[in-house]
Amino acid sequence: MEVFMIGGCQTSSTGLESAARDRNLVGLCPSQGKVGSRAIRIGFGGAAPSARRGRNAAIRAVRSVSAAAVEERSGKRGPSAGKSVSDMKDRLRLFVGLPLDAVSDGNTVNHTKAIAAGLKALKLLGADGVEFPIWWGVVEKEAMGQYDWSGYTKLAEMVREAGLDLRVSLCFHANGRNPAILLPQWVSHIGESEPDIYYTDQARKRYKDCLSLAVDDLPVLNGKTPMQVYGEFLQSFKDSFSGFFDSTITDIMVGLGPDGELRYPSTQAKTRRVGVGEFQCYDKHMLEHLKQHAHATGNPMWGLSGPHDVPQYDQGPDANTFFKEVGGSWETPYGNFFLSWYSNQLLSHGDRLLAVASDIFADSAVNISAKLPLMHSYYKNRSHPSELTTGFHNTVNQDGYDAFAEMFARNSCRMVLPGVNLSDEQNRGLKSSPESLFLQIMEACKKHGVDLIGENSLGGGADRNGFDRIRENLQGLDTIVYQRMGAYFFSPEHWPMFTAFIRSLDRDEERHADDFPSEGAGVITSSAISVGERESKMQVA
Repeated sequence: MEVFMIGGCQTSSTGLESAARDRNLVGLCPSQGKVGSRAIRIGFGGAAPSARRGRNAAIRAVRSVSAAAVEERSGKRGPSAGKSVSDMKDRLRLFVGLPLDAVSDGNTVNHTKAIAAGLKALKLLGADGVEFPIWWGVVEKEAMGQYDWSGYTKLAEMVREAGLDLRVSLCFHANGRNPAILLPQWVSHIGESEPDIYYTDQARKRYKDCLSLAVDDLPVLNGKTPMQVYGEFLQSFKDSFSGFFDSTITDIMVGLGPDGELRYPSTQAKTRRVGVGEFQCYDKHMLEHLKQHAHATGNPMWGLSGPHDVPQYDQGPDANTFFKEVGGSWETPYGNFFLSWYSNQLLSHGDRLLAVASDIFADSAVNISAKLPLMHSYYKNRSHPSELTTGFHNTVNQDGYDAFAEMFARNSCRMVLPGVNLSDEQNRGLKSSPESLFLQIMEACKKHGVDLIGENSLGGGADRNGFDRIRENLQGLDTIVYQRMGAYFFSPEHWPMFTAFIRSLDRDEERHADDFPSEGAGVITSSAISVGERESKMQVA
């Protein structure tokens, strides 16, 4: 089993106390009343003097522990020395998610001092590695085929020097939230004259954070298809990071759609997220696919448009007739025709891109994964409307995830599923059941032999109930991705809970009781963390 997490205080307090006494430095895991009279200060974004002092304090604290002591405890120098991918599956592993904008416009490595201090601290705390996103809009920003990996290779080198493994998320989408990360400029320029490269709703509103799956095999990008462009990007990544595959990079997640997930953008960023969402099948290329499918099945009139009797984004399932519990159009022959086609289009898109990725990385000792959404709202409705608009034909009458799990297995791909920290108790509204949906997808993965990676759904981290839920899910998971480094992670509200969670995990025999801080120790006070206004809340990729 692998577990990817942020932080965790697992360095022997004895070694830290000794180092602190010798150099009078700040302790990373202070024992009560002995070490750490000042809190660790790790600044993200703020340039105030207090932020600079905080970063320096963290750096000095990390340097106070000798590298020899760490090597003696771990029994190896590098993160993957003498270790195969198959070996990793038999041990519990801890990873950290770095900020979304660790590398941003101009390939600049942001928060350099804070990240460097955090990497060293995480190594001492017992983490095996880190995760960071690589954005298409940063690397291939100005022109097709012109790649600039410099910022990410610098960051990868920082990870390697810290003795940590690396999990990379390759993002072919934009991040419309804070921090804002756009698609490549040349792609957006094409979209200005050819807006049908984007997903489109019934009101003709375009979703411009990723390309429509309907153009996968159309030469809409300066004579090339998106699949060709994605493949060339993946190959360039492989070539540029070849020196890291044998020592540092162990996992690659391939983005498949909005927020990196295999889904349609059925909800909009500015909606209240209490509705069922809307179908995204109204760009001209999707409509052409629908028309062809309708003719092929002998029902040409069904291919003229998507369903007309559907709610709007913020409306519940009963606002119109399509999703109604009794007599809804979703149960009619037309409803089955449309929903099956809509889901199969999504399935085929995932299959195409994962096949490309699997082929490119076939000779690399890395794990390939991709993410599905956990659309748990209205799960207790017979029609499961939120899942239907997202692209999963999952209803009371039909399992909508079996085919997706089979597709992942066919491409030797692991499945990432967010929401491992969510419980029904915390989501009583909207007839929601994250636990039931998580279990359904878990069973589909088990049936087809697909390793399931759990990920918490909130960028700042889990609460106490969330950690309890993660513990309950451990037995069914191969990996946990705990997201993501930021102000809240180091706060007194979160840090003690996370430390207690780490203590509750059954790790290697080499871990001992004195590897953990005492209860309440190691808290990094929120007043000691300087965070820029725009980064006060880190988002999940």
